[in-house]
Amino acid sequence: MQFLVTMTTQVPDGVTDAEVDEVRGREAAHSRKLAAAGQLLRLWRPPLQPGEWRTFGLFEAQDAEQLEQVLASMPLRIWRHDDVMLLEPHPNDPASPTPLGAGATEYFTIFSLTIPEGTAPQFVDEKVAGEATSTRRLAAEGKLIRLWKRADGRALGLWQADSPEEMATILKSLPLADWLETDTIPLTAHPSDPARTAA
Repeated sequence: MQFLVTMTTQVPDGVTDAEVDEVRGREAAHSRKLAAAGQLLRLWRPPLQPGEWRTFGLFEAQDAEQLEQVLASMPLRIWRHDDVMLLEPHPNDPASPTPLGAGATEYFTIFSLTIPEGTAPQFVDEKVAGEATSTRRLAAEGKLIRLWKRADGRALGLWQADSPEEMATILKSLPLADWLETDTIPLTAHPSDPARTAA
């Protein structure tokens, strides 16, 4: 099972910079161990407000209980709150995730699909089939990295593009675009991201 975890850290007052650096160093070392064990797949930084310290992590675990054991083992957990989201397989998820481009920015998209009332079922089927074809093409072009279903019925996509304008163009090209409400979250590299630190 895969989980997206939003990890928000709040360092208590009175903690010295040296203490923070020591814990962060242990966190980085432990993250490498979790990655080697196949439990930590990816790390990203979302857009942050001043003073915020937040990370998105993609984890693999047998179940929520095992995930909690993994999260509890991380040194920064002493100062951190974790929000966990179960991710389910999506039928349009690329079979082979696209490698990261050297200069590209990654983005999360959250899709909410609303089919207009009275739409003919055959037309819906055509649009859904077109969406599957389009996502396969975008994966082959190196734009779509992963696609999951969320427990709330929405879809979560991981993409890469050379600019926000290119990302917007990609999303507008989707056959279901007119029926989708889309939130787009630009991501920045995390220094302990296994995809970027792998030898």
